[in-house]
Amino acid sequence: MPANEVPDASTPDSPVPMTHREVLETLSGLLLGMFVAILSSTVVSNALPRIVADLEGTESGYTWIVTATLLATTISTPIWGKLADLTSKKRLVQVALGIFTVSSMIAGLAQNMETLIAMRVFQGIGAGGLTALSQVILASIVSPRERGRYSGYLGATFALGTVAGPLIGGAITEHLSWRWCFYVGVPFAIAAAVVLQKTLHLPTIKRPVRIDYLGAMTIAGGVSLLLVWVSLAGHQFDWASWETAVMVPGGIALLALTVLVESRASEPIIPLRLFENRTVVLASLASLFVGVGLFASTIFLGQYFQLARGDSPMMAGVMTTPLILGLFVTSTVSGRAVTRTGRWKVWLVAGAATLTVGLLLMSRVGWDTTYWLVAPAMLVVGAGTGMMMQNLVVAVQNEVSGPDLGAASSFVAFTRTMGGAFGVSALGALLGHRVEEHTTEGLAAAGIHPPEGHGGRSIPSLDQLPAPMRPIVQAAYGDGIAEIFLAGAPFAFFALVLCLLIRERALRETTS
Repeated sequence: MPANEVPDASTPDSPVPMTHREVLETLSGLLLGMFVAILSSTVVSNALPRIVADLEGTESGYTWIVTATLLATTISTPIWGKLADLTSKKRLVQVALGIFTVSSMIAGLAQNMETLIAMRVFQGIGAGGLTALSQVILASIVSPRERGRYSGYLGATFALGTVAGPLIGGAITEHLSWRWCFYVGVPFAIAAAVVLQKTLHLPTIKRPVRIDYLGAMTIAGGVSLLLVWVSLAGHQFDWASWETAVMVPGGIALLALTVLVESRASEPIIPLRLFENRTVVLASLASLFVGVGLFASTIFLGQYFQLARGDSPMMAGVMTTPLILGLFVTSTVSGRAVTRTGRWKVWLVAGAATLTVGLLLMSRVGWDTTYWLVAPAMLVVGAGTGMMMQNLVVAVQNEVSGPDLGAASSFVAFTRTMGGAFGVSALGALLGHRVEEHTTEGLAAAGIHPPEGHGGRSIPSLDQLPAPMRPIVQAAYGDGIAEIFLAGAPFAFFALVLCLLIRERALRETTS
């Protein structure tokens, strides 16, 4: 072994596996970093109506505060994953934390929507690194058979960040300022960097780094064009317009070019040989469809509780607890069950079926539906997501090893985030359109003329609306968001079909 390499406990040269305590020590900083990544998205969810109103934004601005982060995370995830196959994973995590910390501080100082959205892009880049690298590093130190147990911890951390974010963000928005929603993650990021420096010990791999810049550019360009089109079509321009004629073929052409570039690159961002594996393809597609349901649930529930039910930002966070409880319990239980039995497909199928049912149940809620009917529906959505999210990653990691492990792990996260980004953009555009229609119809039926400057595309402040208008606007948001969940249900069903087609393979007992 060369002098500049550190032996890995999982390699043949050092056959003694890491103990449970050693794995937890190694993962402690990663879990904290992942918590930071999740917090960056969820902490603003209940503050969004206040942020957009403060910065004089519109419905599209509301969507783009979320979409900008998801887009950056989507694009950067496979790049981080490939870099993890080529260079120091520890250094990459520290860089990701640095990007996140600086961009968060600047976002808190933003005086306009443009600056805020730009910083949300950089937050997404940092979060993409933290999300991808946590999966890659876990795969490099724990065998697939044991990985389900620790993937459950990642799922539990995701759940904790998801439930803590809206609560923290709601409390901060209510009692301080929404700007502190961006500052609050900074101490956690610094703490994660300190813990990682002390606990993360991985082999130092010396390989020539050949970054596939052209592949990164074509992936970023293709995904960005299509996402911008989905977000703005029907609002900034017509669906049938010259913008559509440019963006859609342009995005498809860039993604097609990506295939050509990746087939010739010496170190492709997404190795095309991954697509020769049936499980990798089916699990990645299922992950894409799960992303639609997952992000739609977490993002639009904030609007439902604040704009349809009239709850405060902090109370909106409290109200979403059943969703997170379901995710927390099933991700932990399923992870332990996978490690104990080695069976993972049953959890994917059950999770996809449960998620489909949950989204259909949520499509039945209205602005005046009793909370005790909404809560079980949210619990079912969370339970379905928890059974699928990490186990899809385990299924893929069980199929690959060696130099493709980072790329394969990050590709699953890439598809999930891409599904979320497209889902939030498309469903957000649909929501704006439906709310505008429902509001117009409701006002006309009541014989009310809206005040000057009122429009369905702006985020309303319920407290400032005339009393006769308030229930109409609340009903419009309640009906519109229910329709969003109904639109998301077919995607969960597609994930179910894909999971049924996956062939289960016994989990490997080694990391390579």
